[in-house]
Parts: sequence; structure tokens; C-alpha cells
Amino acid sequence: MNAVNNPLLAIQNLQAYYTQEKTVLSGLSLALADHETVGLIGLNGAGKTTLIKILSGLLSTFQVDDICFDGQPVHFRDKAFKTCRYTVFAEDNSFQYFTFWEYLSYVFAAYGQKLPDVSELIQGFHFEEHTNTLLKDLSTGNQKKVFLITAFALKPKLLFLDEPVNGLDFQSTEYLYRQISDYHSCGTLMFSSHILESITLTSDRVIVLENGRIRQTFEKEQINAADIREVLRYENDI
Repeated sequence: MNAVNNPLLAIQNLQAYYTQEKTVLSGLSLALADHETVGLIGLNGAGKTTLIKILSGLLSTFQVDDICFDGQPVHFRDKAFKTCRYTVFAEDNSFQYFTFWEYLSYVFAAYGQKLPDVSELIQGFHFEEHTNTLLKDLSTGNQKKVFLITAFALKPKLLFLDEPVNGLDFQSTEYLYRQISDYHSCGTLMFSSHILESITLTSDRVIVLENGRIRQTFEKEQINAADIREVLRYENDI
């Protein structure tokens, strides 16, 4: 496991599979510190999305030796853990007959929180014209903005983003980078991306996944696009 003192979330020896013949994650141990931003990168099939889905309680085909959150043993589907996390998925076709305002209100009610002023987030993601449109009638990028605005308004202790840049316009991408970089004040954020720039510009720590295992970790001043690219190139050459 990567060395993190008093981690917010610690997982030991995670094994994940879709079938007995197809193992996706193998012997993966991970620790996330409080108030840090962690970027996940790896080639297609490395296990990034699977890991995030497991942490979000969506997959049950896994085994793990130990899970601790805030120093206490938990299960990914425990109610107390669920209310401390929120996930923005790469693709999400849920709540298609909700408008943005309806979805936002639903989420804050489910988390037992008071609805905040989200005008700055709406403007930052250039979403002003779409707040009363059904999600099913939004473009892929604008649907993504619904979930991103909700995530950054909710400010959970643990936030997961799976390929958050996909579908966003340039201005919204730049705004997203700022939101990710500034999330330290709210909690811990882990996100996956295949865009190296998004990882190097925003992360305190970068984890390179290879075939369901952590191949290498880059810390703060070690985070360098050329070095990360070299590790990814090595994977591609195997």
C-alpha cells in the first residue's frame, strides 16, 4: 500500500472480477489521505473505472481483506459511507426525466443537506441556458455538467470522478481543472483520466494502473508528464 499517514480511506488486497476467468483488479492496496487530490491513469482495461465503481458500491464481484474509512471498518455500501461520498461517472443515463434543479434538489435531500447557492458553478460551467431542460434532452457534455455541478456543490468528504473531462468544452474544462485543484479545502478527490494534462495540472499524487495493479506512484514534485508518459509507453510495449 502507498504510504499515507492516518489515511481517510484505506483498502487492502482488493481483488475484482467480472467472471472467474476475467480478473480486473488483483492485489490492489490503496490509501487516500484527507484533503488530497489523486489522479488515476492507465491504458484502456487497466481497471480505473472498475475501481471507481467498486468504491462507489456499484459492483459486488470483488473480495477485499480490509476497508477502513476515517479510521473505522466499513463496507462500500454502508449508509454512513455512502453519505460521505459522491461519484460522477464517465457515462450516466439515470434521472433522464429530471431537470437540473430537480436532480440537484433530490441529491441534497438524499444527503440531508440544505440546498446551497450554485450560481457560481452554473456560470463557471456555462450552464445557464440548460437548468430547466430535461436531462434526456441535453448533450453528453451538458449532462456531465449536471453531475459535476452537483458534485462540487455537495462537497462530499470523498469525491470520485471517472473521466470527468469527456464531453466538456474548452472553457468548462479549464474551470473543472480549477475546481479539482481547489478541492483540498472540502475533502479528498480521486479521478481517472486518459488525458495526461488533466492529471499533471491538478493532482497531488498520480497512480499509474497496469493490468489491475498499481504499477507506479508519483508524488507532488515527482509528477512530470514525460516520466508518466514513459511508464505508460512501457506498458504499451509489453
